[in-house]
Amino acid sequence: MPASPQAALNPLDPLSQAQTITRIMLTGEALAALLTLSQSARVDLLTYFGLASFTIQWVALASLAMLYLARRHLLRVSPTRIAAAALAALLCSTWLVTALAWAVLHDTWLVPAEGWPVFAVKLTTLALLVGLLALVAFHSHWRLRQLAVRAKQAELEALQARIRPHFLFNTLNTGAALVHQRPEDAERLLLDLADLFRAALAGPRAIPLSEEIALSRRYAEIEGLRFGDRMRIHWDLPEPLPGRAVPTLSIQPLIENAIRHGVEPSPSGGDIHVRLDVARDMLSILIENDLPPAGSTAARTGHKLGLESSRARIQALTGGLGDVATRIENGRHITLVTLPT
Repeated sequence: MPASPQAALNPLDPLSQAQTITRIMLTGEALAALLTLSQSARVDLLTYFGLASFTIQWVALASLAMLYLARRHLLRVSPTRIAAAALAALLCSTWLVTALAWAVLHDTWLVPAEGWPVFAVKLTTLALLVGLLALVAFHSHWRLRQLAVRAKQAELEALQARIRPHFLFNTLNTGAALVHQRPEDAERLLLDLADLFRAALAGPRAIPLSEEIALSRRYAEIEGLRFGDRMRIHWDLPEPLPGRAVPTLSIQPLIENAIRHGVEPSPSGGDIHVRLDVARDMLSILIENDLPPAGSTAARTGHKLGLESSRARIQALTGGLGDVATRIENGRHITLVTLPT
């Protein structure tokens, strides 16, 4: 069953990034400084700043920890409910950290003369106001991010529309050549072609990695009928495949590049190796192919088009946590796809 885009593009994803955590901590320090400057001269400002900074940072970190622990339950929840959960986590963290600080630092805790109940109400009101302001800012950021993803997807679809006719014509020519001599292969070719175009016409979405690998295999089978023994592709994949969702047609263009630039320009063809490795927090897909002969058109143009398409899709739909990188090693072109697990 296809994964929903919500699972691949979730409002909680940026909260686990180092830059977001750093910004939250710096904002907390700014809030602590603002609260300190608003106090009267009778208060020890340095002590007050230290206690305020301590409280705010622990409240922020506890809120992030709560959202991180609940992320799996929030994957299929609407952004509005995620916002409500974030605000609830902030209030709960405020009460929890304040109670612990009161228990540990009772003698040095700067409580106003009105007493603990009034102080708790003031802290709750402050947390609520800060949380609402943060949600407004995050809502604007989230909307801009979604617009950027849609704009990038539209750009990639327009770019791919220029490539598909080339592949379609080659496939139809191959099918026409096989229809009389090898009708079973011609039938298989047309079925694989139908599956590929069905995925392409479905538009940008997230699908299970196993489905994307299956589409890549179908594409390789089509090209294998065209190149015959010149194309030798080796799949080194674990069973079962991880359940990670990936952008549709994000791995297939890399296989296409490996064939176009590693097999097609060489009279003797070439070998392609596809390997998938799973670490604790990262999934990597390695695609290796022979380098094209020196001086050929493929050697000059390289793997740029499909590489940029896949990189943009993966970075957009993983919030920058995934990437596609290339290198040349031991006379082979290596493409490395990394995805968070």
